[in-house]
Amino acid sequence: MKNELSKYALVDLHLHLDGALSAEAIIKIAKKEGTKLPTYDPKELKQYLTAPKNCESLNEYLKRFDIPNLVLQTEYGLKTATLDLLERLSKQGLIYAEIRMAPQLSTSKGLSQEKVVETLVKTLKEAEKLYKIKSNLILCLMRGKDNKEANLETIKVGQKFLNNGVCALDLAGAEAIFPNELFEEEFKLIKSLKIPYTIHAGEAAGSDSVISALKMGAQRIGHGVHSVEDDEVVEYLADHKIPLELCPTSNLDTKAVEKLVDFPIKHFIEKGVIVTVNTDDPIVSDTSLPEEFALLKKLSLNEEDAKQIAINSINSAFLDKESKQELLKLVK
Repeated sequence: MKNELSKYALVDLHLHLDGALSAEAIIKIAKKEGTKLPTYDPKELKQYLTAPKNCESLNEYLKRFDIPNLVLQTEYGLKTATLDLLERLSKQGLIYAEIRMAPQLSTSKGLSQEKVVETLVKTLKEAEKLYKIKSNLILCLMRGKDNKEANLETIKVGQKFLNNGVCALDLAGAEAIFPNELFEEEFKLIKSLKIPYTIHAGEAAGSDSVISALKMGAQRIGHGVHSVEDDEVVEYLADHKIPLELCPTSNLDTKAVEKLVDFPIKHFIEKGVIVTVNTDDPIVSDTSLPEEFALLKKLSLNEEDAKQIAINSINSAFLDKESKQELLKLVK
């Protein structure tokens, strides 16, 4: 599905690598490395990768990442998956993407977190030459009980590659089970190191989660759809110019929002909140950024709104001013 608004689908700020692996790329990696898959037929494998529309929750949705993570454990797998993704994004018309991944989830075959990120950084540079699309990494800390050491290692690696392929850090995972407050110490460290960061909040949990993320200093909010529950939170986001990384189809799939008509993007815009539109997990949600922008028309947004959202995305990117100006020229 595309319409005239889709031409503004230029920048994706909230895109998870493991949620964006095509069936073809997974099969290619698995065959080369001898990884067992439930099927080697792309159409059949896609059924294992894509969440059902009757998906009951974020936790059920997250099960779709098991197979992609099997093939993100080697330099070859990481490179192949990333080149495949960026080629697809370029063909869709995107000019910039911030790709999220948790390096601690790609160490089961012996790679260090540093080697994971080093491999990806090299691949992003290669992809820019091949496909003329700029990109950066956002490294995710993971919500969990016993992974503090792994999260601290992610911070260390993020600091090493900051402004050299890594643009920011994030906190991802089961938000309702492991609330933001459990990771305050890690984000104090991140703040002291002057590493930019966003935090997943207000997706599987309510507006209180957004409040805690803001108290922890998040410069952007991943999703944040449940901010709509609290007028004071919405007002704070608008007054302090904290962008929301909205992901409509994903939120419908995870039941963060029950129906498209309930998706509050128009309300946020009317209240002065900076909104961006993103895919989150395009393979898991069976979507693309042009399709996400096409949905805006169903939400009573017009071409001027879509153009402003594209501009918001560039202005909200974890980029220097000069890089933003270059991208803005392409929109205007």
